[in-house]
Amino acid sequence: MFPLPDFDAKHFLAHCARKPGVYRMLDGDGGVLYVGKARNLQARLNSYFQKNVSSAKTRALVGRICNIQTTVTGSEAEALLLEQSLIKELKPPYNILLRDDKSYPYIRITSADRFPRVTFHRGTRRAGSQYFGPYPSGGAVREALSLIEKVFQVRNCSDSYFRNRTRPCLQHQINRCTAPCVGLVSEADYARQVKMAADFLDGRSREVVEQLSADMEAASLALEFEKAAILRDQLAAIQSVQQKQYAETGQGDLDVVAIETRHGLAVIEVLMIRDGRILGHRTFRPDTRGEEDRSEILEAFLSQYYLGDREDPVKPQEILLSMDIPGADALQQALESQWGKKVRLAWRVRSDRAAWITMAQTNAQQSMAAELAAREHMEARFLALETLLESSEPVRRIECFDISHTQGEKAVASCVVFDQQGARKQDYRHFNVNPAAGGDDYEALEEAIRRRYQRVLKEQGRLPDLLLIDGGKGQMQRGWKVIQELELQAAVRVMGIGKGPSRRPGFEALYLPCGKEMVPGPADSALHLLQQVRDEAHRFALTGHRARRGKARKQSTLDEIPGIGPKRRKALLTHFGGLKQMRNASASELARVPGINAQMAQTLYDWFHQ
Repeated sequence: MFPLPDFDAKHFLAHCARKPGVYRMLDGDGGVLYVGKARNLQARLNSYFQKNVSSAKTRALVGRICNIQTTVTGSEAEALLLEQSLIKELKPPYNILLRDDKSYPYIRITSADRFPRVTFHRGTRRAGSQYFGPYPSGGAVREALSLIEKVFQVRNCSDSYFRNRTRPCLQHQINRCTAPCVGLVSEADYARQVKMAADFLDGRSREVVEQLSADMEAASLALEFEKAAILRDQLAAIQSVQQKQYAETGQGDLDVVAIETRHGLAVIEVLMIRDGRILGHRTFRPDTRGEEDRSEILEAFLSQYYLGDREDPVKPQEILLSMDIPGADALQQALESQWGKKVRLAWRVRSDRAAWITMAQTNAQQSMAAELAAREHMEARFLALETLLESSEPVRRIECFDISHTQGEKAVASCVVFDQQGARKQDYRHFNVNPAAGGDDYEALEEAIRRRYQRVLKEQGRLPDLLLIDGGKGQMQRGWKVIQELELQAAVRVMGIGKGPSRRPGFEALYLPCGKEMVPGPADSALHLLQQVRDEAHRFALTGHRARRGKARKQSTLDEIPGIGPKRRKALLTHFGGLKQMRNASASELARVPGINAQMAQTLYDWFHQ
């Protein structure tokens, strides 16, 4: 359907269905501005075109509408499911959007191994393993892993490390592993350790306590007092955790969701309780336009968080809310339809559940206070930077470049982005750069800046107000040269940040294309902002370089030889035992390897002796 040149709202509403469904508001180019759902499409859409609409957001949205498309559904719950699918796919600018899409971390036990290991896991699940979770954060997983190692002494080392041990490692010496790598524990006893660890992670700690108690009593009767003492310590550790995690919590799997809004910002806390244990909480900061009320933001968050096709879906049997939301019934029906089980949404609760809501609300308030303090601090730093630059134009967006390599090997350039809300990690970019001369930072910098802003211009993206380059006057001048080539000098300021004459932190020198140099000093707020951006660019460049270098070093040197595939590579390594022996071999010796003919042997010989 093509957008209409002038949208006739009156004509559209006269023929609009009065049934549940989803509507999509389009702009003049056919782009989707907003996706919404309604119990009655005509009534809901009619509310947008009233003369007394007070919301500036709604007025701005209506002013851009050139067309509206609707899809009728069988119920409001079906409309809610379709709405969330479209929001995830289209990401309309006027919808409240959930920014955090990271998968939840799990604990993984490699049950298919002869001696299983317990480890942190995030991402795709693999066959032959048991997974426990999800946990709200990596910190919660590491805390649980530490307990498993301390109490059940299950190994956490990598398989390659495990296979090559000839004597017990430090983990065994500090009583965190029974050293199955060198045979200090039988396979049967180790399997019992792993089973108890899995039972504990599954919430069956009562059965684990009973088993340990029985084993301790049996050991005492058999006069195995050392073994009984070890079991006693395990019991004490588990009971200590139970006292901390199970006190006043009851049973069940549930989430507690609380919201705090202030000064146009919104913070949502999700407190996760599994098998009666409080696993921790997670903080979300949805993108809003500052005009939505709490119930509207909370309803949008719940729909996107629980109905989205997340890789690690969280499906609690009960969701406690800090307040009522208008679409609670439709959301509950949609959850039950998608999850295939009963789900309860509640906000008027007592006793333990009321205490959990209070806990979540308190965390939301603390997160909001920290968010406001950070934003106010960041805004003050940006104002100080404008003062330092004596700029009549505001500085709202900074992009910084840095180069990382090891003696010219596998150079990577980083581009990090900051605005008044802090780091915009979704806009970060890595560039694999290949200057003609290895280690030529100037050429690598030019390549990265040119590639970055050529693409920004092509895609009509947003340019920075300030381009910051980690380096001295030379690096700054090369960056300025590229900006001039692209004819962006009127839109983008350029600045270099170097170590300064004293090379002391806090006394960095700032270089401008006009030839001006500044050393603001360690107390200057503008310098603090530039240091933060510079350090983040350095960290991000180093991360990218290490990843690129590590990937290259995992490849065999033989991979670079034309005509040598996996089978021939294996045959060569099997025959000679290593690259050193291959290099010392003659062409005739190379030709004796199965699958290597005389021509290929000569190619190998020539390659090794270039």
